[in-house]
Amino acid sequence: MINAMATRLGELSGWRRRFVWLFSGAVAVLALPPFFLIPVLPISFAILLWSLQGVRCNKGALSAGWWFGTGHFAAGFYWVSHAFLVQPEIYGWMIPFALLGLGGGLAIFPMLAVWATWRLTDGLVRRAVLMAVFWAVAEFVRGHILTGFPWNLLAHIWAIDAAPMQFASVVGVYGLSFITALFATLPAAVIGGNKGKLVAVGGILIAALLWGGGALRLSIAGPEDTEVAISDLSPDVPVVQVVQPNIAQRDKWRPELQREHFTKLVEMSRRPAGMNPAQKRIVIWPETAATFFVETQPTARMQMAEMLGPDDILITGAPRTYPRDTDEYKVWNSIQVIDANGDIIASFDKFHLVPFGEYVPFRSILPFPKLTEGRTDFSAGPGPQTLSVGNMPSFSPLICYEVIFPGAVVDPENRPDWLLNVTNDGWFGHSAGPYQHLAAARFRAVEEGLPLVRAAYTGVSVFFDSYGRKLADLPLSASGVMAHPLSSNKNHTTVYYLWRNILFYGIVTFFAVLVMGYNRVKKSL
Repeated sequence: MINAMATRLGELSGWRRRFVWLFSGAVAVLALPPFFLIPVLPISFAILLWSLQGVRCNKGALSAGWWFGTGHFAAGFYWVSHAFLVQPEIYGWMIPFALLGLGGGLAIFPMLAVWATWRLTDGLVRRAVLMAVFWAVAEFVRGHILTGFPWNLLAHIWAIDAAPMQFASVVGVYGLSFITALFATLPAAVIGGNKGKLVAVGGILIAALLWGGGALRLSIAGPEDTEVAISDLSPDVPVVQVVQPNIAQRDKWRPELQREHFTKLVEMSRRPAGMNPAQKRIVIWPETAATFFVETQPTARMQMAEMLGPDDILITGAPRTYPRDTDEYKVWNSIQVIDANGDIIASFDKFHLVPFGEYVPFRSILPFPKLTEGRTDFSAGPGPQTLSVGNMPSFSPLICYEVIFPGAVVDPENRPDWLLNVTNDGWFGHSAGPYQHLAAARFRAVEEGLPLVRAAYTGVSVFFDSYGRKLADLPLSASGVMAHPLSSNKNHTTVYYLWRNILFYGIVTFFAVLVMGYNRVKKSL
């Protein structure tokens, strides 16, 4: 039956074949967060590889990759439309152009991966392996070219649980994407006789090895610190208190509501009942929770300071600017750290800006308004930075999607004690977007061997330990406060932190040379 299905797919042509590619690419998204229907991934790639057997020209191979990629990215990024509906009267008309442009544009990467696979080798087993190589390479290039966009990588399917994520501490998320691509492509070889069946089983075993090996690593690391009574802590152990106000994006910047929103944030930031009055706190507000220039509002800073203890600090997302009377007026999407005296004792400016969200590329020829408030494009900060504030553990601040970039979340010259990600996923409503963002952030904790605190305006706010295990969280579309002690007892130096992507380069190069070399030898016999 499977052989007959594979033969039938290889015989398809015209619109039927294009529809199968588009549909199978879209279905593959169900393996990603928040659905995690992992078995659909090898099924989708099997359809792609079987149908590729009937392709006879370069145009057909390019078409296969482009239609599969368009379905995959258009379905995977449907939630982008929510951002345009915050002010539909201004941006609503852009939705079809944004979705088709994003899906079709990003499809160039799988298009080239599929074409290179078809062009450089034949035989289903060799194509399955080479497809995994080129798909992983395409994801790496997508994560770096232009401003980079490493969202919805294949490896993100393992964010269903901390155990299968652990291999990312060795080879990083791109290396894990290659292993995941093998898991997705090798089962297609099941139609290739006894040898093919053995290869197909090998693909399935990958999942078992990832889960088993990861579970072993976590058992060696010891149990997660979820059952911690804050009232019993030493005052020297700081407690992170994340405030999630859950204010709708359409209401966030309304002038008549901003005082109400600010008061809500302050009241939610009071010391929790039962906490030792001497306990040090790190109170965290999400991205642009302060909707004003904090440095120009001393009264507001004093209100923030009043709810802090003498050793507490408040970390808030806020816009930052030069004084308006300067010749070079700039605005940054920033983090401001405020002490109990109401002073700004540290700042960080976002360095990886969102195209069209925070600035418009090629503004001189593209007359589009950016999605965020204000007419001025945000300026970019200098890059990853470690902030050391008083006697608190040092941290690497990351604003919004800065956290999705592997190997670019810490200052290599000054390793922090923990990672902080403040974000505002309220743009994307109750959709898959916030969960996809959360999954990407979780991998940074595993790769770097550092705990990660995520403060999201509407959720999901979460505390991951240095192995990516969830210690506390606040769900999407909920208003609440999350408090958890911050300890560096389980911080560790990972292979990925030391070597970054060197192992990934070596693995994909080895398999590419192996397959293409074998293919060349076989043709010469």
